[in-house]
Amino acid sequence: MANKEELAKLITVEAGKVLRESRGEVDYGASFISWNAEEAKRIEGEVLSSLVPGRRTLLVSQPVGVAALVTPWNFPVAMITRKAGPALAAGCAVVVKPSEETPFSALAIAELAHEAGIPPGVFNVVTSSRDSTPSVGTTLASSDLVRKLSFTGSTTVGKLLMAQCASTVKKVSLELGGNAPLLIFNSADIDQAVAGAMASKFRNTGQTCICTNRILVQRGVHDEFVEKLVSAVSKLVQGNPFDESSQQGPLINEAAAQKVENHVNDAVEKGAELLVGGARAEELGSLFFRPSVAVGVSGEMRVTCEETFGPLAAVMTCISAVLMMRKRELRWQMQHPLA
Repeated sequence: MANKEELAKLITVEAGKVLRESRGEVDYGASFISWNAEEAKRIEGEVLSSLVPGRRTLLVSQPVGVAALVTPWNFPVAMITRKAGPALAAGCAVVVKPSEETPFSALAIAELAHEAGIPPGVFNVVTSSRDSTPSVGTTLASSDLVRKLSFTGSTTVGKLLMAQCASTVKKVSLELGGNAPLLIFNSADIDQAVAGAMASKFRNTGQTCICTNRILVQRGVHDEFVEKLVSAVSKLVQGNPFDESSQQGPLINEAAAQKVENHVNDAVEKGAELLVGGARAEELGSLFFRPSVAVGVSGEMRVTCEETFGPLAAVMTCISAVLMMRKRELRWQMQHPLA
């Protein structure tokens, strides 16, 4: 916490996160260290009754062993402390493999760990280029020395790492990509629903693993919700992430911007209507994408079945969502007739 401002600026430089959110991430990240440090005092065994008269079963908690922590770029500090905090508290040495997009935040945490008194060799960081990342992941997943792997990232990579860990029967924790829906019914408090949608959809410019990807609204409140959502999105301030007034920064890289652009174009081609945004803010830079709202979204559009990971709010009526899910169910049944 003594280095909060320096860490926040480093996060903003590397990830493009607006400075106010970067400061919040440092607070969030520090909380994992504080909480797990306290829990370390309470790692206790347990005595259980036995089936054999006169005997007791004693349970003892012991460190798993070396833990490999593979972390994403969207929370380059908090995702490290969230994994390393419990590992260190349990007595495990860790090897952190940060995203190639945000290596300096990880190295800064390692330096602070050293200054805080963590012994050499207990908190380790392995950085890599994008090209060498797969080989580093394979090495960590297949090593006999690593007994636990924790990964936050895409489902595709998570499946690959899980398969690679099978050869040494590692313990594995995976937090993978999603396609989170937000459901809004006629009985909802619309102002509260809009506030929740804004916080969920546009945090970190839509680049979090729990961002709302699809907004399903019941017909009775659809128009009111959309009107208020568009009004709120239109007021978002996009700009230099170091400006205190900025609420939306750039996307992490060109591939991310292209994905949002592709989702927008696909939705429009298939009948969706853009009410705000829908294009890059080229005057700010090529990685800035305007906060967007699309309505008339249907199940055939990529935005409903792929994680956008950007500032595009896709709104569909609940009836459309039901039809979409029914179509997918029927398609699955046709592909798996014996299930």
